[in-house]
Amino acid sequence: MYTVELEKIVEKMQLENCTPEIDVSHIKVSQPDVNRPALQLTGFFDYFDSERVQIIGNVEYAYMQKMEKDHGIGIMRKLMSFKMPCIVFCRGIEVSEEIRQIAVEMGVPIFRTNKTTSSFMSEVIRWLKVELAPRISIHGVLVDVYGEGILITGESGIGKSEAALELLKRGHRLVTDDVVEIKKVSDDTLIGTAPDITRHLIELRGIGIVDVKTLFGVQSVKNTQSIDLVINLEEWNKDREYDRLGLEEQYTEFLGNKVVCHNIPIRPGRNLAIICESAAVNHRQKKMGYNAAQELYRRVTNNLMKNSEEA
Repeated sequence: MYTVELEKIVEKMQLENCTPEIDVSHIKVSQPDVNRPALQLTGFFDYFDSERVQIIGNVEYAYMQKMEKDHGIGIMRKLMSFKMPCIVFCRGIEVSEEIRQIAVEMGVPIFRTNKTTSSFMSEVIRWLKVELAPRISIHGVLVDVYGEGILITGESGIGKSEAALELLKRGHRLVTDDVVEIKKVSDDTLIGTAPDITRHLIELRGIGIVDVKTLFGVQSVKNTQSIDLVINLEEWNKDREYDRLGLEEQYTEFLGNKVVCHNIPIRPGRNLAIICESAAVNHRQKKMGYNAAQELYRRVTNNLMKNSEEA
């Protein structure tokens, strides 16, 4: 199970710490969803998702204000008796000293933000889903070509880095070379990124390590990119039949998500950069509803029907 440090959430969301006495360095969050403890404030604690970040907005705060003081303190004490990462008060709501003291006693940090409850919830859920997403690392190169994330795979030494370097010279952007960390952020989306240690670096055999950001400028690199297409480079085999029409898509699978995959045979003289560019544009056309292979099939079918009618 993946976790994210609470300190990182506080920094990312720019939260104000209302309980600085509590050491949050050891607290980690493992759930990408959040919880608004509305029912819990009424005393119903069955099915309480206490492992989530707890959020209190105007509705919860207004209900708390109507409660008798002793009863409200008792409910908050019981609420914080559950193991929870933290409580966040939205809309700049003032945290009373009584609640703050209970939090310090129970070891539950309280934070505050001026953002509206709904916007803060959507923002933190989106960010946590990426941070806590299932992930794998594979050998390959990830580049942004015309806005399409192209994952170039193949055996070591086949020319993946050289193809990426040519794409960089043609104005495209590098995400990562050699190792690609893939995160599954949804059933439809895979996000690729680089390990911190190799970010913006390319290894070229015979030359060594090249710093892409320094050599080509900041416009040539990108930290993250969705994976839209896989191009698998393989050595040419004259005994193998290769797809020349592309009527049926081929797929490869990462973390349960299918991604369109093209197997490209490598022979001397083939310009891999142009092939990658063409594959990216063709893939974009297909997403927009135009398929050149199906158009050719339609023309051939119409022509055969026309010839048969004339005969």
